[in-house]
Amino acid sequence: MPRPKQFCEEEILNKAMELFWQKGFHATSMQDLVLHLGINRASLYDTFGGKEELFDKAFAHYRKAVGGWLHQLFDGEPSVKMGFKKLFDKAIEETVNDENRKGCFVVNTTTELIPGNKKMLQTLLDNKETVENLFIGYVQKGINTGELSPSKNAQEVGLMLFALYNGIRVLAKVDSNPDKLQKVVNSGLSVLD
Repeated sequence: MPRPKQFCEEEILNKAMELFWQKGFHATSMQDLVLHLGINRASLYDTFGGKEELFDKAFAHYRKAVGGWLHQLFDGEPSVKMGFKKLFDKAIEETVNDENRKGCFVVNTTTELIPGNKKMLQTLLDNKETVENLFIGYVQKGINTGELSPSKNAQEVGLMLFALYNGIRVLAKVDSNPDKLQKVVNSGLSVLD
């Protein structure tokens, strides 16, 4: 009879996500995972498979959490301008408070594993399309409610804000000066005026 697991899988995924996010896929060894997660190698393989499978699950866990947060933010904030402001303010706050300057796990994964990993490329393309559609839909909501000018093109504005968001997450890894980041964000968000 197999022994019951002595750990919470979601907690392990959170810890694995943090380690991969900080170090990247290639720089994280199985021994790093064993030490950081606090479970033995056999349990790690039995529960999650190898390093690549654990990375895929941790990365999916991150995307699900961030996607849920984005939905909650956009669904809960009727003002589209305020919703985007909150989104960018949160990105700046996370950047300033992150001593490790991890940036965005999705952006980091993109720059580390693409090109060369076709499976991950498809995952990243799917994620990109999903988040872009959230941004576009939220801009369209602002147009539909009259908060934004009907002359705005929801797709163009949504894609630009998505690119700005990702750009801020990359820039902040190098220079996390909140005043500079806020000026960039303010200029970008002026497209909503």
